[in-house]
Amino acid sequence: MDNKKFPWFFAMGALTVFQLLSFAPILLTKGQDARLVLSFLCYIPAEWLFLLCLSALAKRKNLAIECVGLWLSGISLMVCGSLSSEYAWKQAIAIGIGLFVYAILTWIVAEPDRAMFLRPFIAVGAGGLLALNLALAKITNDTLNWIEVGGFSLQPSELVKIAFIFVGAATLDRLQRSKSITRYLIFAMTCVAALFLMRDFGTALIFFATFLLIAILRAGDIRAIALAIGGALMGAAMVLLFKPYVLERFRSFRHVWEDTAGKGYQQSRVLTYASSGGWFGLGIGNGKLRNVFAATTDLVFGLLCEECGMIIAFLVPISYIVFAVAALRRAKESRSTFYAIASVSACGLILIQASLNIFGITDLLPLTGVTLPFISRGGSSMLCSWGLLALVSCETNGWAAVRVRPARQKRRKKTRSQA
Repeated sequence: MDNKKFPWFFAMGALTVFQLLSFAPILLTKGQDARLVLSFLCYIPAEWLFLLCLSALAKRKNLAIECVGLWLSGISLMVCGSLSSEYAWKQAIAIGIGLFVYAILTWIVAEPDRAMFLRPFIAVGAGGLLALNLALAKITNDTLNWIEVGGFSLQPSELVKIAFIFVGAATLDRLQRSKSITRYLIFAMTCVAALFLMRDFGTALIFFATFLLIAILRAGDIRAIALAIGGALMGAAMVLLFKPYVLERFRSFRHVWEDTAGKGYQQSRVLTYASSGGWFGLGIGNGKLRNVFAATTDLVFGLLCEECGMIIAFLVPISYIVFAVAALRRAKESRSTFYAIASVSACGLILIQASLNIFGITDLLPLTGVTLPFISRGGSSMLCSWGLLALVSCETNGWAAVRVRPARQKRRKKTRSQA
């Protein structure tokens, strides 16, 4: 693997200065709230401690994508803090849990046998989460996406994204001889069907596109892929037939200026206010887009353009490209099909979701209402983002090297004895 030394210490120094400058205006205006102060001031030492642990305990040398993830998470915390201390506090807790999820997943995938053993349990757990969602969730914004747990909202479909990639990589690695994707096809279609029942068509689209990516990576059965595409087209036709409001979204695509008070309300405001920010922005908290519904979730990229400026906003999609480059390099040099599929498909899911978000709100694609990874307000989305990043960086931690050398020695001894 690519283990070149990355000067993460200096990168984090620059990032810390940026975060202090970003947090300072918010603290000066709302600094009387203890939770807001704790959210900001605890985040900076927490991210340093996180990287120090990765460097010292996991023997990680290249921490570039982790630094990028922390930078994006810090922007999310800044946006939440500019709204209220409650949002900032919840987002800070979500980031902390996300870092813990990252650490656990990197330990799990460090040993392929461990990942294979856990695969069926994770698949069953993912199905259970979706079933629980269907049973307990209440309709919110015309979807059955959210479960209330102790004052916090949980979106199970975000957590299932991690399981979707994990199960797919583990299953297809084990089936490399037969080149069959039938078992994973059943799991994938079950997840997509559950999302259709939840009316979360944007996430269903992300799952299906990711499934196709995984199937192509594994060079699977073309007939199974064709069957999945046919089923998806049939499902899409049924959605358009029985859910006419979805069709309205497609009808408004590229026509948002014809109905700025109706179907084009959000996108026309994003385009107007985002362009007013210029290169350096109006300042955090000074934008008008924050008064529009879903400004810090689905429309957060437009909010960054308006308040932080085009320079900062453009660095966000560049960050996702950094993830993609890292994933491709890891896949190219990977010692296992499992690592290659997990890394590329996890990054693919991030890119697909980011593209649907950014291009949807700017009217370059139909609006699907999905969140922007690492940036959008929401604990479930943050946990999912860090879990996916763990799969992108899999095999780069120190644990991954365990038992590799003994396994090679055993194979050499076996070959010599047969000779």
